Amino acid sequence: MPRKFRLILILGGGIFGVLLLLLIGLYWASRYEPPFYRQAHAADPANREKRSEEMLRKVLALQNHFKREGEWEAVFTAEQINGWLAHDFRRNHPQALPPEFREPCVAIESRQMQLACRYEKGPTASVLCLAVEPYVPEPNVLALKIVRARAGLLPLPLGDVLDGISEAVRGTSCTIDWKQVEGNPVALIAFPTPDKQGELAVTIKTVKLRDGEIFISGSTKRNKR
Repeated sequence: MPRKFRLILILGGGIFGVLLLLLIGLYWASRYEPPFYRQAHAADPANREKRSEEMLRKVLALQNHFKREGEWEAVFTAEQINGWLAHDFRRNHPQALPPEFREPCVAIESRQMQLACRYEKGPTASVLCLAVEPYVPEPNVLALKIVRARAGLLPLPLGDVLDGISEAVRGTSCTIDWKQVEGNPVALIAFPTPDKQGELAVTIKTVKLRDGEIFISGSTKRNKR
């Protein structure tokens, strides 16, 4: 075999090998599951049901606070939220998510919340993960700073993520605006307030993350306008 032809074969084989390794790497990167996601779905089903019941009781108590004047606050743990998502949400709200999205869960750190779910459509399968920093810049406005969005270890197109968030909010009675903070997009979601005199107005004042839990506080007052 001529030396030139042999070099071409070696070069072609090397390029093919690199491309093959790259494809394998991309495949495994897209299949990566964050540790918190695996841990949440490995929890005991009985414990998840118990945490779900705790979550529902806290939500009911919060709704009762909304119906009378005064200050209120609530704390929800990641375990309670994940228990509710795995038990009550899956059982009683099966149409809440598109069919290609399933098994959602959250992780809460001191400044950051991660929301993840499994995505399967055709040959595509991955765990999508969105990291956000929530805060309340002014009463009844929830800010969500988008830190990162990934499919496994691969970054997701941020434009698609922002469009998805906007579309989800527009399906509610809230409004949404976007701004940039330190190079990150921030969604400003404004909650509606009643205009009629004598109606009860719920105001959200604080949303804070603590390790493993989220703290929410606010007040309910009668509208005097």
